[in-house]
Amino acid sequence: MEGCIFCGIINKNIPARIVHEDDEVLAFEDINAKAPVHILIIPKEHIGSLNDLPKDREPLLGQILARARAIAAERGIAKSGYRIVLNTGPDSGQEVFHIHVHLFGGRRMTWPPG
Repeated sequence: MEGCIFCGIINKNIPARIVHEDDEVLAFEDINAKAPVHILIIPKEHIGSLNDLPKDREPLLGQILARARAIAAERGIAKSGYRIVLNTGPDSGQEVFHIHVHLFGGRRMTWPPG
């Protein structure tokens, strides 16, 4: 989608430190990391938010979460724990309107997240 920073990363028009890529999913390090491990995991298909996810594409969320689990294991944070965040809409803090999951780890998380 025109003007979407994540689509620019998918199309290799914007540089990113990619940690995983397959036919459906791309994962890369967040340039504004909030934890020692902060990876964004996105579908290659532009979907604005969870609210925009078509019913027939719901299995894509399972792929994204499975990839988050695999990256957590690769980064050595699976045993100590990690957090998955999927913001939806402006009040949640979603800034890029291309559905994405944040994988946070490498430090103790606090609750509530704020």
